[in-house]
Amino acid sequence: MDNRHSILTDTLPDQAVFALDIGTRSIIGMVGMPDGDRIHIVAIERAEHTKRAMIDGQIEDIDQVAKIAGQVKDRLEKKLGCRLDKVSVAAAGRALRTESVTYEMELPRPQKIDIESVSRLEAGAISEAEKIFMNREDKDSDRQFYLVGYTVSRYYLDNYMISNLIDHHGRVLKADIIATFLPTEVVESLYAAMNKIGLEVASLTLEPIAAINAAIPQNIRLLNLAMVDIGAGTSDIAVCRDGCVTGYTMAILAGDEITETIMKEYLVDFDTAEKIKSEIDEGAELHFTDILGFEQIITRESIFECIKEASSRLCEEISSKILEVNGGMPSAVFLAGGGSRLSGLKEGIVEHLKIDPKRVAIAGNNFKINAYSDEYDLENPEFATPLGIVISAGFSIVNDSFRVILNDRPAKLFRNGSFTVMDVLMMNGYNYQDMIGRSGQNLVVNVNGKRTVFYGEKAEPSVLTLNGEKTQLSDPVNTEDWIVFIPATRGKNASAMLSDVAELGKGNKVLVNGEEAKGDVPLESGDSIVIETTAAEIKEEPEEAGSSFHNSASGADPDRQTGKKQGEKSRESKGKITFFLNNNPLTLPLKPDHRPYYLMDMLEYSGLDFKNVTGQVILEVNGESGYFQQELHSRDHIMIYQVK
Repeated sequence: MDNRHSILTDTLPDQAVFALDIGTRSIIGMVGMPDGDRIHIVAIERAEHTKRAMIDGQIEDIDQVAKIAGQVKDRLEKKLGCRLDKVSVAAAGRALRTESVTYEMELPRPQKIDIESVSRLEAGAISEAEKIFMNREDKDSDRQFYLVGYTVSRYYLDNYMISNLIDHHGRVLKADIIATFLPTEVVESLYAAMNKIGLEVASLTLEPIAAINAAIPQNIRLLNLAMVDIGAGTSDIAVCRDGCVTGYTMAILAGDEITETIMKEYLVDFDTAEKIKSEIDEGAELHFTDILGFEQIITRESIFECIKEASSRLCEEISSKILEVNGGMPSAVFLAGGGSRLSGLKEGIVEHLKIDPKRVAIAGNNFKINAYSDEYDLENPEFATPLGIVISAGFSIVNDSFRVILNDRPAKLFRNGSFTVMDVLMMNGYNYQDMIGRSGQNLVVNVNGKRTVFYGEKAEPSVLTLNGEKTQLSDPVNTEDWIVFIPATRGKNASAMLSDVAELGKGNKVLVNGEEAKGDVPLESGDSIVIETTAAEIKEEPEEAGSSFHNSASGADPDRQTGKKQGEKSRESKGKITFFLNNNPLTLPLKPDHRPYYLMDMLEYSGLDFKNVTGQVILEVNGESGYFQQELHSRDHIMIYQVK
């Protein structure tokens, strides 16, 4: 007996899932209830766009998309007799960008690997992926991208492949990751459309991830398989092996390529061309009226000849992308989406991939592993994405009840599985510099052959709390957690005047870059100052020059260092604190607000040029592995150095 009406009363139960697949041609709504190890699909509704509000899977007309989505929502509410107020959706893959990188981190000595070390490894890999990605993008473009997630496909410990680094002992850590980027407008337009019809986005994933969760269940992902979701505007591709998704991309060609070819060949409007495309296999002849009002009768063979070239281009593009993202031929290919039903497409994929025909199949047979319905045929390959969204949310792969509040607003969560604080921040538009800060630029001059550095101001560290308590980037995040994050503020660039390095107005002849100085002038990095006098001396280096710390990069005078050691306690009592950085004393003023110094504050004093780092940067505090937001104490021994 169908008891869904007795289950679904005024509001949807917490465990139920409402999903919307917002496609280029139509919007499909689906509601499912977890039932043991499967999802019971209790309602499906679909509505076609009345005009082209979507281009290649991306929302172009927010109002129009909201209108059609609202119709689907209303129909489902009437059918179920309950109100829908939360929705699970998937972001389109049209503008999806992926970057695959291998990143290595060498520790100073073999040691036990903790979660913070793994977090640093992954963060370094992400930063490397972001750097490569931004270099590929048009730097003159105003389009903004942000990281929406990353997948670690392999870990290595001392060049040995391993599934989990935690608690093992070793020195050289390495990770292969796939980082995914989307332009901000893809996500923001989706949220805006849902907001217009009173829906809160409860979970958000990527369309290729959703589709593969339906088409290729977890229990067969040990095999190297590819899934292609062929929609109207794009063809989303995901591949898996060894139990996990290892990559996803998209082909810029899809079903519309065929439709537009038919439009041009037979002078018909878009809807008529779509009808012709869908009826190719239904008879030997097709009847239609063109835009001039003439009735035409064409044969099935003539249509195939018409679309042959476009179909070949589509199959070639899909095959090329499969080989690219998979790094070679997969064991088998599943075709999903409405476009997968196009006559001859499967054969074209076989031809271009040069794969056994028995290893290319239309998706749908595996849908029943994770879902069932009493009244709907779920084996329709067009259900791959909406069903995948329901499965992802219902089985907590992306949990519809998994909500995290970031700075008083629901955070956007894309990834499958568990989350860390760093994951949440990066998926919501923050980058690594927001977390660790960036010091102001140093001012480096040469005075009588001696390199002298005025340091830029330290970055104001970020503020990061989880549920009101201080937290680390690697800490896990659970449902209903709330995060407060205030990005680090970049420090001011260093500035100095000529009078800061030379006494003026006492008969001294001071040359700046070979020309005699006529008075006090501001210095610029690279300036060479020569003081031509035996009487005048360079001013004693101050421990504090305004808001900048002034020191020699080659090390301070030994006598001064001895004096520092003897007077450390008295200076600390006068508002200063001493650390030992790279085996040299470093005395700094206490912060005005009496906040502690953090390990990230020491980066600018390390002597490393972080714009030109060529190897792994090692952080240690008192002989133990350190992390950026680690609080420092007086007389801590800090090591910051580069391993090439």
